[in-house]
Parts: sequence; C-alpha cells; structure tokens
Amino acid sequence: MATELFVEKKKLAKPPLEVHRLGDRVLRQPAKRVAKVDTEIKQLIREMLQTMYSADGIGLAAPQVAVNKQVLVVDLEPDEAANQPLVLINPVVTQASRDLSVMQEGCLSIPNVFLDVKRPAEIEVSYKDENGRPQKLIADGLLACCIQHEIDHLNGILFVDRVENQLLLNQELVKQGFSAQAVKSIV
Repeated sequence: MATELFVEKKKLAKPPLEVHRLGDRVLRQPAKRVAKVDTEIKQLIREMLQTMYSADGIGLAAPQVAVNKQVLVVDLEPDEAANQPLVLINPVVTQASRDLSVMQEGCLSIPNVFLDVKRPAEIEVSYKDENGRPQKLIADGLLACCIQHEIDHLNGILFVDRVENQLLLNQELVKQGFSAQAVKSIV
C-alpha cells in the first residue's frame, strides 16, 4: 500500500472538492476508464478522500465531484485512523450472488435521504489499486453494498433510481427539497 497517498481522517473546514447534488447533470454522465494511474489520479484520490471524510461519508465516486473518471474511494471505518481506505480504479463487478440483501442507503449527493435498496448480497470486483496494480476483491454486507452504490455512480445511476417504494421515495425527496423528476427509476 502506498500509505503516502492517503490522508488524515479529519473534517476540513473547506474540502478541496464540491459534491454535486441530485439534479446536476454531471451525476448522470457515464465515467471514462482511467488509462494510467499517474500523479494527477493520485492527487484526485487524495482530494476525494479529504472531501469524503469532511462530509462524513463512507464512499465517494469521482462523478460526484464532477470528475468524469472511473475512480472511487470507500472507507467503512472513517473513525479508525489505522484502517486504510479502499481505492478502486476502473472497477468491474465480475460476479454477483443470486442472494439479494436489502440495506438502507444514503448518498452525499442526496443529503438526509435514506431508503432501502435491494442489491446482490455478495460480489466479486476486479479493479486497479492506487498504484495501478490489478486487484480482485470478494465483498459482502455493507462493503458489497457500498461498492455497488459507488460503481452505479460511475454509470450515471443513483441509489434513488433503485428504490422500489416510489411513494416513500417521493416523500423523502420533497422533504429534503429535491425534485422527484431527477430520479430515473430502473426497478
């Protein structure tokens, strides 16, 4: 692990990147594959981590900060300084279990909206790490959910597009000042 790449897990008064919100077109554009992990990508990863920690998130995809690249960061233990975050570049789900799990999801791009989403309970993901090395990971539980949620961002899909309870979805969006028209349901 290139520990020099990672940042202190703390909230910054002024995070380096702006998280875009539901309704913003940048969230709907499919991200482009990263050809080479260079200093620019490593800087993006650092800034994404700082932004994610500053917003109390556990995952962040580059399209959420208006960068059209297949990069995502995940840290299920943002309060654990010793726990290294996960960086996935060009991630692809290579296998998904038939078993589904329902978990409540939220999103930094849709603050204060938390709703149930059904996804495969276990996945296998191929990706490049922060050093450009190919990796494989088998994930279940919250990690599987979080990785799938962030990969959706790379494809222009938001978790609200997967919510089955449309009535509850609309109520929650309106309550937080979001337009239900911004949802592109795929369930």
